[in-house]
Amino acid sequence: MSVYNGTDYLAQQLSSIYAQQDVDVRLLVRDDGSGCTELHELLDAEQAAGRLQWYEGQNLRPARSFMHLLQQAPEAEYYAFADQDDVWLPDKLAAAVAKLSRCDTAAHATKCEKGDDGEEAALYFSQTQLVDADLQPLPNVVINPRLTFGEALVYQFVGGNTMVFNHALRQHLLRYEPTYLRMHDIWIYDVALALGGHVVFDPTPHILYRQHDSNAVGQADSWLFRWRARMERLQHERHIRSRIASELLAGYADAMPAANRSLAETAAQATTSWRARWRMLSDKAYDPADAAIARSYKIAVMLGLF
Repeated sequence: MSVYNGTDYLAQQLSSIYAQQDVDVRLLVRDDGSGCTELHELLDAEQAAGRLQWYEGQNLRPARSFMHLLQQAPEAEYYAFADQDDVWLPDKLAAAVAKLSRCDTAAHATKCEKGDDGEEAALYFSQTQLVDADLQPLPNVVINPRLTFGEALVYQFVGGNTMVFNHALRQHLLRYEPTYLRMHDIWIYDVALALGGHVVFDPTPHILYRQHDSNAVGQADSWLFRWRARMERLQHERHIRSRIASELLAGYADAMPAANRSLAETAAQATTSWRARWRMLSDKAYDPADAAIARSYKIAVMLGLF
């Protein structure tokens, strides 16, 4: 868990993590340089009670802070990210482990990129239930991903607060530290699919994703929210998706299946090469399940904004 300032919702989130059923949980918390006395007092009390361990670092912002936590975490079978203001349903982790354990069967062995110890790299994520600050339900942003690498290169939708992944995937993630890291969850999802890993989407929500004025990253089911998010990306960051593709190639080209490597190379060249743009526009391997996203990504490719 990465935290920054404030304790308004933290105690409730901690209680929901401690209440997870049928799994053993070890919680590591990193304060992302907030220096908040009230926060530190709460974390000190929880650590003294043996319920978590925590440390403070310099302000890295969410993506780098979560990746730093992944570097520091003790070895485990599975790893999950937690925000400080959500509420986990009691079966959140158990549901993920049940679905990921299927990757250990012989039926999936040929589909999963293996880590150094032979374990298959696997990643789980789920639908969220949006709620307001008082945990009252809000209209959901419903996703139905294809779970293909081509789609992942053009459509970024995965929620890090729903992710659970195994030790093999963690090993791969620690191999390479990207220079450009937009968000940790997008990066981890892209790496898992780039390597041909076993990726599972659960359409059943197991988390109450709280929306409030202080969200580092929020979500809302409205055209206005989506339009504002796109405009902000265009204003502050250029060529997001082609830069991610270039980072994937820099870190994992040697481990990618040939088809995925070709998709990433084309995406990385799309800002400078008309030939690459044409290949992207004509190759259905990139098409996302969401028709509106498919249209916007093709416009971005044609305008050289990909």
